[in-house]
Amino acid sequence: MDLPKEIFLKEYKKPDYLFDSVNLEFQLGEDKTIVTSKIAVSPGTEGTSSPLTLHGRDLKLLSIKVNGKDLKVSEDYMVDSRHLTVSRPPGGTFNLEIVTEIYPQLNTSLEGLYKSTGNFCTQCEAEGFRKITYFQDRPDVMATYTCRIEADKTLYPVLLSNGNLIEQGDLEGGKHYALWEDPFKKPSYLFALVAGQLDCREDSFTTCSGRKVTLRIWTPGQDLAKTAHAMYSLKAAMKWDEEVFGLEYDLDLFNIVVVPDFNMGAMENKSLNIFQSRLVLASPETATDGDYAAILGVVGHEYFHNWTGNRVTCRDWFQLTLKEGLTVFRDQEFSSDLGCRTVKRIADVSKLRTYQFPQDAGPMAHPIRPHSWTIFIPGAEVVRMYKTMFGASGFRKGMDLYFQRHDGQAVTCEDFYAAIQEVPPTPGQPVKEPMFIPIAVGLVDSTGKDMPLTSIYSDGMLQSLTSDGQPVFTTVLQFNKKEEEFIFNNIPEKPVPSLLRGYSAPVRLDSDLTESDLFFLLANDSDEFNRLLSVSCFKSSSLLLEIFNLRILAFLRWEAGQVLSRKLMLSLVADFQQQKTLALNPKFVDGLRSILRNTSLDKEFIAKAITLPGQGEIMDMMPVADPDAVHAVRTFIKKELALQLKDDLLSTVTNNRSSEAYTFNHDSMARRALKNTCLAYLASLNEPDTTELAFIEYKSATNMTEQFAALAALSQNPGQVRDDTLLDFYNKWQHDYLVVSKWFALQATSDIPGNVANVQKLLGHPAFDMRNPNKVYSLIGGFCGSPVNFHAKDGSGYKFLGEVVLQLDKINPQVASRMVSAFSRWRRYDESRQALAKAQLEMIVSANGLSENVYEIASKSLAA
Repeated sequence: MDLPKEIFLKEYKKPDYLFDSVNLEFQLGEDKTIVTSKIAVSPGTEGTSSPLTLHGRDLKLLSIKVNGKDLKVSEDYMVDSRHLTVSRPPGGTFNLEIVTEIYPQLNTSLEGLYKSTGNFCTQCEAEGFRKITYFQDRPDVMATYTCRIEADKTLYPVLLSNGNLIEQGDLEGGKHYALWEDPFKKPSYLFALVAGQLDCREDSFTTCSGRKVTLRIWTPGQDLAKTAHAMYSLKAAMKWDEEVFGLEYDLDLFNIVVVPDFNMGAMENKSLNIFQSRLVLASPETATDGDYAAILGVVGHEYFHNWTGNRVTCRDWFQLTLKEGLTVFRDQEFSSDLGCRTVKRIADVSKLRTYQFPQDAGPMAHPIRPHSWTIFIPGAEVVRMYKTMFGASGFRKGMDLYFQRHDGQAVTCEDFYAAIQEVPPTPGQPVKEPMFIPIAVGLVDSTGKDMPLTSIYSDGMLQSLTSDGQPVFTTVLQFNKKEEEFIFNNIPEKPVPSLLRGYSAPVRLDSDLTESDLFFLLANDSDEFNRLLSVSCFKSSSLLLEIFNLRILAFLRWEAGQVLSRKLMLSLVADFQQQKTLALNPKFVDGLRSILRNTSLDKEFIAKAITLPGQGEIMDMMPVADPDAVHAVRTFIKKELALQLKDDLLSTVTNNRSSEAYTFNHDSMARRALKNTCLAYLASLNEPDTTELAFIEYKSATNMTEQFAALAALSQNPGQVRDDTLLDFYNKWQHDYLVVSKWFALQATSDIPGNVANVQKLLGHPAFDMRNPNKVYSLIGGFCGSPVNFHAKDGSGYKFLGEVVLQLDKINPQVASRMVSAFSRWRRYDESRQALAKAQLEMIVSANGLSENVYEIASKSLAA
């Protein structure tokens, strides 16, 4: 293995040659596929005489021509395992033709062109196109594409690629062809091809300018009925993007293809999105509310890429957040507008704290290339800060300018910021600071109501805070220096400050708020929040401001509970480590009881407010992470809350049962979320009556959301009931591979003692397939998500993962690299665990034939 060379942003150099147009021809076969590429090449700079270097991996070169003339190896070009270099290209424009032979049926990496369950499929981001043909495989080389596909008509009746279908027909020998043309320039990572036996759900969408766009979702015939929600999500996303950002779809056809074997969740290839099955297929019987919400968000996300990622793409992979962070922000806003904004914001902040903050504190804080969706979250938060800084109107104007200025280009994060900051300044802030932290703040009086804010004094200036003559209840403090002072005027009593409202900046905030302040914010009753949910239409600026502040108040209440929970858990962890008797603060119990009994609050908000922070979040706040202590404390708190709140929890479960048919809307989802959260608390007691209750809920459930929640509740406690129910669930759903993946994940993430042995056994289960990324993420990735078992004192969890990574690396290096990243923060633990984890990393790094992907993550982890 050639060791990967670390690449730095400062090394960026414009391409010596540009590709103006690319014509591809695929002859798909059972044993091999022949790919012909015809490229119109022009110099990147006038008069260049540099060699033309193309990327290529695992290719068999059959021929290469320049302007119709065959080139000779050594004399005219050189080939190695990674590149093809044309030594002396002609001056000016010229035509390059390359013919390669590839073997998709042997491609288990699922990068480039490969076969999945008998169908051909591609995945080209970030560097997969170089496994199809020799090419300048970098995002700043943009060209128009045509693609001609030939294949056996019986085996592959559907032939798809980017753009519009302009020609198709039959050929001799039972074959047929399709010719696709994409008129919009794109980089190679957005190329896509699919061929196979697929059926489609067809619909249409009429754009704001009156154009009719045909929409198709392709999947194996037996799954077609499960695509209705994805189609709804696509049409909702198209409508939302027009209304909110003024962005209209630009072609006459939009295709989505569903495949079971896919490294990513989904891919935004121009007009031909490819999705992993779990992010498209849904029915009430087989998919949970979480699945439905994920489908809505991800279908929206990939569609939104049409402008933020496709029409305007990133210059290089250091600019990845330009397309992903911006698009994540857009899909967050989309899901918020179609659901409950407060609950969505809480979910996004929880994800940031659980996944991104730990990554930012570890050796993978700035990876050479992305290995996890979570790295896009901080990019979205930066975009959100821009919106906070420039206001909704200014942000929209900046976005309009960004598209107007850079359509059809590969650009940088600086280009985006330059467009945003050119909007007119907001009143009171004539100069836009290039870097600052916006902290949204409100002041709460002794009755729990927001105080009106009239003016603020800072940096020698007095600024009025009224808006159209109306009082303001939240203002954004701009921190540009290490220390800032802000003085609020006309405050009639000592307030409790509510800080970082709406999580206005992706930071960890320490404050001198007392426990009494926090308990006040947690337990204080707020009738106003329910008004947020009851208002379906508002136009006046004052009412809009009021609704905004009600959302902020709800978020503040949740955050106060989280701060209290973290402080409480850390205090009890210290007690546990010192072998002291654990006792739960009664004020904390009372605070959660008041929330649980508050019928004016949104039910999904209540469910999130009574949910404890995760084990990983607490470990991340400790000088030395102690998974055993954190697990013991969280288990203690959960059972103690269940015991003291048992009557309230039981009545909540009873009051939130429903015999109505499943519907995907916020009220129904909120009801189920609250009921399921309470059921999990009750089942943790492992008492006969609560176990029986969970079992009854499991057997009587009419949808997967409630059945799986009851199964998860029962699975908390080892024993015969757990084993029998898990077996019953598998026997019922063994023919649905997506439900079986949930079954794998539930067992893998379990905190029951010694779970590594069970997970090892499941590796040999007939339904598990190491070649399927979703199964790997469910079982192996799920196991890594159980701190108490993955970080077991005896090192059994580390040993298990080390051995599996080496097996997986031979099959799919990209997926293996995601798994090995679980080792990245090994230095956060005690010396004994460090030694055990380090031994596995050293074993992995020294393995023969290790892939670059895994070596990069493992070696950087070791060097941290």
